[in-house]
Amino acid sequence: MNKRDYYEVLGVARNAGEQDVKSAYRKLAVKYHPDKNPGDKEAEERFKEAAEAYSVLGDPEKRKMYDAYGHHGPMVGGFSGFDPSVFTGFEDILGDFFGFGFGDVFGGRKRRRASAQRGQDLRYDLEITFEQAASGLETKVKIPRLETCEACRGSGAASGSRVQCPTCHGHGQLRMQQGFFTISRTCSHCNGEGRIVKDPCKECRGRGRISREKPLTLKIPAGVDNGSRLRLLGEGEAGPDGGPRGDLYVFLHVREHEFFKREDTNIYCNIPISFTQAALGATINVPTLHGDEALKIPDGTQSGTVFRLEGKGVPSLDGYGRGDQYVTVNVVVPRRLTREQKKLLQEFARLAEEQGDEKNVFEKVKDIFG
Repeated sequence: MNKRDYYEVLGVARNAGEQDVKSAYRKLAVKYHPDKNPGDKEAEERFKEAAEAYSVLGDPEKRKMYDAYGHHGPMVGGFSGFDPSVFTGFEDILGDFFGFGFGDVFGGRKRRRASAQRGQDLRYDLEITFEQAASGLETKVKIPRLETCEACRGSGAASGSRVQCPTCHGHGQLRMQQGFFTISRTCSHCNGEGRIVKDPCKECRGRGRISREKPLTLKIPAGVDNGSRLRLLGEGEAGPDGGPRGDLYVFLHVREHEFFKREDTNIYCNIPISFTQAALGATINVPTLHGDEALKIPDGTQSGTVFRLEGKGVPSLDGYGRGDQYVTVNVVVPRRLTREQKKLLQEFARLAEEQGDEKNVFEKVKDIFG
């Protein structure tokens, strides 16, 4: 199923301001959040859809890429999809906009324990060829990263050695009453976990994570350029205490080509032709990304003339169409001439200087060199 337009999801115009986008998302998030609609799968999907739309339209850089390339834009710009670890609870939604959680004031319902910390994002630099950037590729890499320790499942504790924190008595927070308000603070002894490690795990030495290499298959779409970034959700490091993974950012470095130059989706190249080819006309073979292409050079072509090969450029990242290839021909003057060649050129020079005969000079050249 195709994704709906993000502006349509939030119900805002394409020229909506930042505050209008935030306000529209807030209303949808409050309306459809799973904490408010337990067991309602449709509401949960609506919430995720709204959150994904806001994660792009709420960021100026991502929004710019989306406006230019649609749903492919945020991916190539380095942002892809919605990270469900961004919002973990109904209080997080409200706190994101108002700066506090309702569990902290008015002595209301107990605030949930702090969520597990998200793992670090990782960066991987990948060098590819000019041709691979244009056509796309699938390649395998190995990413060194921190994995959750299987022995202790990320707790860092040996079996049965994770005990209740004696400071907060397992709550993860210390609560203080100040008049009408109840203020909660994270317990510094257990860092909000509510439990502490008595005996550390021998496999990970209490760290909860182990360094390993993860083999991954990267799919590079056709049309990427030097500096493009790909984001792989959940392929970063595992979070502490079993927390969600970070993301992996793949930075692409495209090697320069010895013959082709690229601007956006168009390709440019220079082709040398001889004096006689320029004067008499010819058909030459021009290298392209798709093999040699026949190019007709009309007679009387001047050095620096640019020809266009339609559709022989780089495919557009949005999947619609591709660029063109522009060929500049440069007439090459021979450094050394034989006696016969000099004689023929002298005859050409004489004809070119004849008064009132300029219109027929190329026809005469054909007679001389033909």
